[in-house]
Amino acid sequence: MAIRRRRILPVVYTILATLALSALDQPTVRVAPTDAVGPRTLETQTKDAIVRDYLAAWQALSGALAENNASLLDANFVGDARQRLRDTIRDQQKLDLRVEYNDRKHDISVVFYSPDGLSIQLVDKAEYDLELFDHDKLQATKHMQTPYLAVLTPTEVRWKVRIFQAAQ
Repeated sequence: MAIRRRRILPVVYTILATLALSALDQPTVRVAPTDAVGPRTLETQTKDAIVRDYLAAWQALSGALAENNASLLDANFVGDARQRLRDTIRDQQKLDLRVEYNDRKHDISVVFYSPDGLSIQLVDKAEYDLELFDHDKLQATKHMQTPYLAVLTPTEVRWKVRIFQAAQ
């Protein structure tokens, strides 16, 4: 029993430490109350799903831009949003640039839910740190606070971002 415990405890401590560090890396998220979002009522499960999937899209975006790998967008983006981000990645590759995002905060408001349930519009006041690398050398770091407009569309198992743009 003592031998088994000695082998298991370091593994358990490593897992707990990893989870604690992962929790520290997660952005702060606030979702505004959703009383009036259009002609359709937004159920709690739907709201939770769109927030979860929208944040997953940010994670995918961050990874895709950091690695210049457009295929990382496919699980979370469709249509115009995916094409524009693919174009951005292609441009980065041509210039041997890459961008890393460190998500800090999202202040999300659901502003419209279509009557047919096929689109939800969000406004997100995102806060993040942006690092620009040129030929793998850090060139600039900037703290950003940018409002984003996003339209999500349901697919078989999740919501995907169809429109994603910085708002002014």
